[in-house]
Amino acid sequence: MADPKSLASVGQITRAIFVLRGHRVLLDAELATLYGVETRTLIQAVQRNRARFPADFMFQLNAAEWLPLRSQFVISKAGRGGRRYPPYAFTEQGVAMLSSVLGSDRAIAVNIEIMRAFVRMRELLSSNKELARRFAQLEARIDKKLAEHDEAITAILSAIRELMQPPHLSAGVSASLPISIPSAEATHG
Repeated sequence: MADPKSLASVGQITRAIFVLRGHRVLLDAELATLYGVETRTLIQAVQRNRARFPADFMFQLNAAEWLPLRSQFVISKAGRGGRRYPPYAFTEQGVAMLSSVLGSDRAIAVNIEIMRAFVRMRELLSSNKELARRFAQLEARIDKKLAEHDEAITAILSAIRELMQPPHLSAGVSASLPISIPSAEATHG
């Protein structure tokens, strides 16, 4: 079995996984490095066992997908000693199939770590979805409370405006005359 100390960690592998065409994938060069083989050796093994790698297990990047990656990963241009063909991307299922194609102890050990990385990513995505759902519920409750408070504040402001208005006098009563209320003695006396 391969020396566990020489294997990449789940965290390192997770950082190498990215989404392409709606799939979480690892590129052939990254996998070759993890397996301790040259990229061309990995591709040759895959080509000899092409029936094991349907399109949902592995696909070759097109020019539009490859161009941004060339600058991101500093892949040299063809003609300058660099890669001449777009890389292959392997989905989780394709990576699982690679260990049977390569057949070495290291390939098996690396695949175990890669599978752990994919599982860890699914767990993180799942927990993020739950967190997003809870956040949306909290946001809805806060919005509802704010709407209730806004209505209450609007009612209070309306009441204050009414109180600030001069009293409405009935027709025929002069605003300059004071209104007097008879005292209790005058009415009972």
